[in-house]
Amino acid sequence: MSTGLNILKEGALDFLSLGALVHRLDPGIIPFRKATQCDIHVSGGEFNCAANLSDCFGLKTGIASAIVDYPIGDLIAERVRAMGVKPFYKHFKHNGVNGPNMATVYSDRGLGVRAPVVFYNRANEAAGLLKPGDFDWKAIFGGGARWFHSGGIFAALSPTTAEVIVDAMAAAKAAGAVTSFDLNYRAKLWSISGGEQRAVEVLDRIVKNVDVLVGNEEDLQKGLGISGQDVESKSKLDPSAFFAMIDKVIKKHPHVKVVATTLREVHSTNRHSWSAVAWVDGKTYQAPTAELDVYDRVGGGDGYASGFIYGLLNGEAPEEAVKLGWAHGALLTTFPGDTTMATVDQVRAFAKGGSARIQR
Repeated sequence: MSTGLNILKEGALDFLSLGALVHRLDPGIIPFRKATQCDIHVSGGEFNCAANLSDCFGLKTGIASAIVDYPIGDLIAERVRAMGVKPFYKHFKHNGVNGPNMATVYSDRGLGVRAPVVFYNRANEAAGLLKPGDFDWKAIFGGGARWFHSGGIFAALSPTTAEVIVDAMAAAKAAGAVTSFDLNYRAKLWSISGGEQRAVEVLDRIVKNVDVLVGNEEDLQKGLGISGQDVESKSKLDPSAFFAMIDKVIKKHPHVKVVATTLREVHSTNRHSWSAVAWVDGKTYQAPTAELDVYDRVGGGDGYASGFIYGLLNGEAPEEAVKLGWAHGALLTTFPGDTTMATVDQVRAFAKGGSARIQR
């Protein structure tokens, strides 16, 4: 089946992403106001995809990002290495007082009727200081890259980060890579860098060089400035609102070949109904619905994007790529942290309807 994508057969990198690296402090089910200890997870939507594709799916991946030469930067760089991701860093020196810093995400896990609470400290974030010219894209893409990926959170960090993405997308297209972009619209971030109107203007320039979009109907509306149709969805698992917007997306950006998103109905913090959909070169596909017992929901969407991209890179049919993404995203919610601990065999087994029976 055609995807409309021209994917290179080989390259020095199967997948390269551009985005901010962050560290997430996780006190588990204890709210931060009562916390006495935390786990540390290394994250960032773009890195999560690169890490998942390397560690679970065995692809050659890289991350272009900012790193600060101090102990937190060392911790993050160690985790990047551990996940098998090749780094392309712009280095910054910490002044010992106020930065530049690696961003911190604070996120408890919630439990039952108590939702997780997430907040940030992105003050003087090194990634927000990145600007055009900080990366030699010609050299980075010189050995060939099959897929390039970035996202809306990085685009919103500062006036210069969006320009870095614009340059990188153009270089990726010139090198023959498929390009993807996760809209990941965050109103709070855009509110401090120009608001919704600037978001639409910036993302429009980026999407001009994008083949594959990831985002739900809210991301498409607010990120791309496309009005939503009056679609009454029976539940969060009904993809009609998402599919109803595709014609408008394609009318505005006719070069886009794929649009994909997850569907999630949250019954409680630890019980979700989970599905996923994609529009691929004019045809629609939907994964089954799974009932998830969620340990840690952070990173589930990146887990879907990773498995879906793997399927496309691996030459799977679009329907199978959607199932692989759906299965990997589901499994990722059973692990602590933002990146995968699954194996590709576990993903394929779940995608085929596998169960939680003990494996002996």
